[in-house]
Amino acid sequence: MSGGKIHALKFYTTASDDYTTLSDVDVYMKQVVNTNKALVHVEKYGNKLLVTSCIDNLLKGAVGQAVQNMNLMFNIDETAGLRLKASAF
Repeated sequence: MSGGKIHALKFYTTASDDYTTLSDVDVYMKQVVNTNKALVHVEKYGNKLLVTSCIDNLLKGAVGQAVQNMNLMFNIDETAGLRLKASAF
């Protein structure tokens, strides 16, 4: 896969997503704890493509997905209620 194709892939996969961010540097768990964010890093090594992602499964997991789906079903802003910080952690 060429660099141009990788760049296009990065653009199209996150152009309209509020919670997925492509990082130019390595991603770490500390960057996503207590958030609904998903961080993705893509790097090419020879003829292989390494894709690394980090999520906090307590928020980005099933609960965050359920809230996001409910918002879409009821025509509410997709991000409503998901930018809050967890208070128990």
